[in-house]
Amino acid sequence: MTDLMYRPGAPARPPAGNRHRRPAPRRTVLHAVPLIAQVLIWGGAAGVLAMWWADTASVVGPAGWLTGAGRIAGLLAGYACAVLLALMARIPLLDRAVGTDRLARWHAMGGRYTISLVLVHTLLILWGYALTGRTGVLNETATVVLHYPDMLKATAGFALFVLTAVLSARAARRRVSYETWHYLHFATYAAIFLAFGHQLANGADFVGHLPAQVAWYALYGTVAALLCWYRFLKPVRAARRHRLRVAEVRPEAPGVVSVYMTGERLDELRARPGQFFRWRFLTPGLWWSASPYSLSAPADARFLRITVKGVGRHSAALARLSPGTRVWAEGPYGGLTPDRARAGKSLLLAGGVGITPLRTLFELLPGDTELIYWARRPQDLALRNELDAVAAARGARVHYSVSHPGGHALPLTSQTLTGQVPDIAERDVYLCGPPGMTEAATSALREAGVPRGRIHHESFAF
Repeated sequence: MTDLMYRPGAPARPPAGNRHRRPAPRRTVLHAVPLIAQVLIWGGAAGVLAMWWADTASVVGPAGWLTGAGRIAGLLAGYACAVLLALMARIPLLDRAVGTDRLARWHAMGGRYTISLVLVHTLLILWGYALTGRTGVLNETATVVLHYPDMLKATAGFALFVLTAVLSARAARRRVSYETWHYLHFATYAAIFLAFGHQLANGADFVGHLPAQVAWYALYGTVAALLCWYRFLKPVRAARRHRLRVAEVRPEAPGVVSVYMTGERLDELRARPGQFFRWRFLTPGLWWSASPYSLSAPADARFLRITVKGVGRHSAALARLSPGTRVWAEGPYGGLTPDRARAGKSLLLAGGVGITPLRTLFELLPGDTELIYWARRPQDLALRNELDAVAAARGARVHYSVSHPGGHALPLTSQTLTGQVPDIAERDVYLCGPPGMTEAATSALREAGVPRGRIHHESFAF
């Protein structure tokens, strides 16, 4: 059996590989990235509108107004498609500074706007063309689809857009598995590819306007390059370079196991405390799914560790992994890192298996750090020996709260938090746990005077 660095009960130390890592980007830069990203996104939208304005001499009559509005909606929809793909390209700087879950929310909100723009564009253009040609909307639709360049492909792309929108609706998401939804979501790539040609072939703002065509090719070409590199080529390159394999599976608590993985040159991954990977275990029943799990111990040059609770079919199957199983790891991802800290001291709030990303932060966050950990029973406090060892080694404090037996629970209220940590309003707070717990904790923290910008949370609900 491979001798592993992290043993329950052993004092945890920052691994030697951390000392030689490339310095992290300055925190002020990371804090500015979300604002810069939004300025660039809205600035690009303004540029698209300016392109329409410069190319439109006048708008006359109902047909002109309908067609003009349809052109605007189409231009914005085409631009929004590129933005949506860029948000999900897993660009490291954007992912770390904004956060994976926040990017997913931007993507979801942008997707709703995009499908609305696509529908408006289709309706208004066909209506405007019908008024101009003095034909019915159905006849005009048949003419456009069958006789305009690239419109058959664009129609297929439109159908895929609508299908993706339906499957992304909340009611539909509850009826399909995450993996099924995830793979069906790739249909948007095909939809955008199919629709791209008709923009340049039929768009009045592109036909005969070389600068506009060059700008559009540059926009989509850049996004395509980012997607190909970060979503496909880089993970394959990392798998070949690091050659991850399962070294050991170790029970930590009822239904909770730690999976230790070994590989080559793992320090080159530059994983930060609090980050996660998308793990694909190449064994029957698991190879088709890449699931996100946080590192539960500081990474070093030879080992990575995750700690997982068996709450679903995939996570429960990890307890049965055999040593030697090959692993693909995409990442690291996520912005729940020390780079988010604004104050010189921190408070970590963990619920259940939410302790996993906070375990590494508890060891490596600089300054005065405290941890409060909620679980149902004492035996459910995963990694407790390690947490106690870290607390003793760095002089930090850790508070445990269990619901059973009675009398040992800390209510998740502002009064309780202030009583345990009197200077809570002066701290950065890192939060990870079940959705109900995180919502209650956020409300209690705000009531206790913690500024919203100092409450750091990241979920895997994407």
